[in-house]
Amino acid sequence: MSDSFWIIFISLSVTGLFTLGTPVFLVIGYWVIGMSFVLGLSLDNIGKAMADIFSDGFALLAMPLFILTGDLINRSGIARRLSDFAYACLGWLRGGLAMASLGACGLFAAISGSNSATTATIGSMLHPEMVKGGYNERFSAATAAAGGTVGIIIPPSIIFIVYGFLMNLPISDLFVAGIIPGMLMVFGMMSVAFIICTINGWGYLISFDMRRIVKTALGGWLGFMAIALVLWGIYTGKFSPTEAAGVTVGFCVIVGFVCMFLNRYIGDNEEKPIEKKSYREMLVVQGFGPKELPSITMRSAQITGILAPLIAISVVMQQILSVLGAQETIGNFILSTGGGYYTVLFTAMFVIFISGMVLESLPVTIILAPILAPIAHSVGVEPVQFAVIFLVGASIGFITPPYGLNLYVASGVTGVPYFKLLRYIFPYLGALLLAWFITALVPALSTILIPGVG
Repeated sequence: MSDSFWIIFISLSVTGLFTLGTPVFLVIGYWVIGMSFVLGLSLDNIGKAMADIFSDGFALLAMPLFILTGDLINRSGIARRLSDFAYACLGWLRGGLAMASLGACGLFAAISGSNSATTATIGSMLHPEMVKGGYNERFSAATAAAGGTVGIIIPPSIIFIVYGFLMNLPISDLFVAGIIPGMLMVFGMMSVAFIICTINGWGYLISFDMRRIVKTALGGWLGFMAIALVLWGIYTGKFSPTEAAGVTVGFCVIVGFVCMFLNRYIGDNEEKPIEKKSYREMLVVQGFGPKELPSITMRSAQITGILAPLIAISVVMQQILSVLGAQETIGNFILSTGGGYYTVLFTAMFVIFISGMVLESLPVTIILAPILAPIAHSVGVEPVQFAVIFLVGASIGFITPPYGLNLYVASGVTGVPYFKLLRYIFPYLGALLLAWFITALVPALSTILIPGVG
């Protein structure tokens, strides 16, 4: 039988395994091994490529550190304080708690860099509060799922680290480039929440209270400090993204230990309403002890253990796709549409969107970025801007059926069935698509904050 037959047979076989729920790492691994036999490639190449990733990928060290940061700020109580601040600022508007949930997603994303962590944390904290506050439970769960999309756009971002590593772009520039588009996504989703809640009359309003805003702002000072530490260090060049991740982890560990010690004397109670907390209590979060640190670290390590091998095996997949001529095939398809700037850009966006419907952002990035980025650059799209366009599109895939990872995460933490989320996810999807096209059409949104580029 010809090589073409075996290539098609193996590809269809692993596709079947994927639809049956086989982990993506194994699906790609089976495909890589099968293709290596068909093409006569040495299996030593797989081991060598994976070893090179883990030994030389200094930039990838930031990934497990930012994952750990997200777990630390959640366990310490910092995430709850950021949510309280967002609600104090927006709770007086119709749909204020829904908008506060989206704002809290943006603040949490500015420390954690993970979409699933953002959805799970904010969903588990604020979904019960929204239901108690008169919001539809399906809408509340959909809000958490949609808000999580900014987890990989607002810096720091795990997927930006991966993209920068693959495409040899400065990760610090990518981080800065995601700030304004991420804020645009949050604002667009807030607008949708306000309109839906106004139409349905959902949510109990709280009075506008500057004292409450000041109090919650003081309570969230540790979270704001962590955000400022990351952005200041990266933007000024004081340290690399990997070093920033290490500094932030150290900061969160120290905060957790110190606050746990102080709470023994202050008597802080995280369950106490904000109005009944003293200013002294608001300045100290819940914290955690040394005995809890191993379990927190283990949880982060488990997530890293899923992502890191997937990155490594996908790099080998790229090499095989290059041998098969996939880059030339996709490139010729896109260029055959006319080859103009906007034609190429929108065709690439269409490919990203369709891929995001069936794949998670990591394999989409690893497989398509090395193919689409050079084509976009050839027609004049600035590489950093295309990175933002690519990853905003990939993030939208978190709420697009049938895959929609954030939908599954939100369903798991809220108890609302997956298919019942879909009715209220589509308005958010529309807002995100609009923000995506604005980001693509206005390059300055991605580059204006980058010295020498904007």
